[in-house]
Amino acid sequence: MGTGDPTDGLWSWSFAENLEVTAVCGAVSTVVQRPVATLGAPVEGAILCDVWHTGGDFPTNLECFLAPSDLPEDAVAGAVATRLGVAVLFPDDTLNPSRYVRASPDGTLRAVHVDEQETDDGTEKRHARPCTGADPACAVAPGCTTSRWKPDPTPETPAPV
Repeated sequence: MGTGDPTDGLWSWSFAENLEVTAVCGAVSTVVQRPVATLGAPVEGAILCDVWHTGGDFPTNLECFLAPSDLPEDAVAGAVATRLGVAVLFPDDTLNPSRYVRASPDGTLRAVHVDEQETDDGTEKRHARPCTGADPACAVAPGCTTSRWKPDPTPETPAPV
């Protein structure tokens, strides 16, 4: 990304429901106001998307190739979550492999940790929980405090002192 080309990004998301390919692609297209096509039926100038299903709590997976770099991924994911009425996970800005941002159906964005398990169908994501700074997954380098999406301590799970 960052080359100035408005179609040079990659988005990799997971949805908290089993959704049809047409619903996912339609929501992305509506939000970004650009055509979306699947890998099996590419269209010149369209965002190319691959949608597949796994198990877990986020069973619908999406990869968008040639995603528009002129639109912030977090804003688009939030709008897609709202449009579909389902939570969306997308990678955050750390190298912590268990950390994502969850866009809730109301558009709220919050850092979370998930447990992942590799399967023949792809990675299953389970047990999404808020990144509080106290989760053992927060200790993985480079750490959650380096992210734009800061840990969100709660009274039940305060940040470590």
